Amino acid sequence: MIFQGRFGLTSVAQVPGGGALSDPRSKRSLRSRPTGADLVFRNLTSATAITVLVIMLLVGGFLAFRASEALIDAKLNFLTETQWEPDSHKFGVLGILVGTVLIGLVAISFAVPLATGTALYISEYAPPRLKSTLISLVDLMAAVPSVVYGLWGFFLLQNKVVPLAQWISEHFGWLPLLGIDSDGYEKGSALTQNTVFTSSTFIAGMVVGFMVTPIMCAIMREAFSQAPIGEREGAYALGSTQWGMIRSVVLPFGKGGMIGGSMLGLGRALGETIAVYMILSVVPALQPNIFQNGGSSVSSLIALRYGEAQQFSLSALFAAGLALFLMTLAINFAASTIVARSRSGAESG
Repeated sequence: MIFQGRFGLTSVAQVPGGGALSDPRSKRSLRSRPTGADLVFRNLTSATAITVLVIMLLVGGFLAFRASEALIDAKLNFLTETQWEPDSHKFGVLGILVGTVLIGLVAISFAVPLATGTALYISEYAPPRLKSTLISLVDLMAAVPSVVYGLWGFFLLQNKVVPLAQWISEHFGWLPLLGIDSDGYEKGSALTQNTVFTSSTFIAGMVVGFMVTPIMCAIMREAFSQAPIGEREGAYALGSTQWGMIRSVVLPFGKGGMIGGSMLGLGRALGETIAVYMILSVVPALQPNIFQNGGSSVSSLIALRYGEAQQFSLSALFAAGLALFLMTLAINFAASTIVARSRSGAESG
């Protein structure tokens, strides 16, 4: 039976007893009246989200206010100057930002393969009894204090890595960032290892890479584990091996999680302070050679100069902190956007 309604033609099916059953193809309104608990929960979560945004704005505003004196004095030279001499009003953030980015790139170069392999093994290969133990161990690594990583890197890892760094530099020093720019260094000499290749950007980046691996692994593991069961079974039904299924289903599905996790790990690596400060010989200038002694990062420079800084020098340090804050904020925002637009982010949301 069809009759004319307010919003057009409506189809109604007759049922025994004279009743009518609406067309199942028509859309029905699924509205529910929220209870008091629902309203409290919604208002509480909204207030929490707004509080986080307000705190971030206050942090950025505080840094900008304290850095205003130095920024007004340096003007655009703050972005192009490679030296850091606030007392002589000759300072800029370019050199230390380059060092910060180099440490982050070295860290990501080590962390991405480790995190990806660990996440794939936990989600795809590990036995069920072992999987929970591995997840707990990886999460526990994220809780280890950074000073412990710094001590381990300085007293144990550095001595093991120096010969490797020297070999790479001597054989591939013609490549950018891998050479040595030191007058006292003789190629092939073992006597200069402890003065040229120690406390370098490469070693600091390796330690930071081990620190950010658990964070990246957790994000990748969640993305891989949410790959659709139907697509997994479809790949097996077409004769695929387990590795073939991973390549055709799991990795494409978790690509957004991999990229987002890597960028979040990069943002974490850029802001690391204690481990970098303990390992790196801070040189507040442009030092592009990752294997050579000395380097710089914004966080380690602030930790080194904060205690002795006068009013203007302190304002310059706040300006450097503001630059790091904006850079990490942009990286984390880009990472969250990539994860949200990916298939894995859409499924997890």
